[in-house]
Amino acid sequence: MTSKELLIQEIETLPPELLTEVLNLIREIKISHTTAKQSNTNNSRGSTAEDLLEFAGTWSGDDIRECLQLVHDTRMPLEF
Repeated sequence: MTSKELLIQEIETLPPELLTEVLNLIREIKISHTTAKQSNTNNSRGSTAEDLLEFAGTWSGDDIRECLQLVHDTRMPLEF
């Protein structure tokens, strides 16, 4: 059985309240992987607001509330 098949099998047995957590975790992993790949190709650039403007644009879509909720659900508490 492939990893994907095993993952789907496990997901199908989860209670609904855990599905959201799994979805958030998968999204975090994807973002982390993408960020790591970008930093490997852009080592000479820092993470400044000016750098982020490169990716800024106008919002198009109707999922802003869902995206904002995802941010609130997945952000880590600050540690000092």
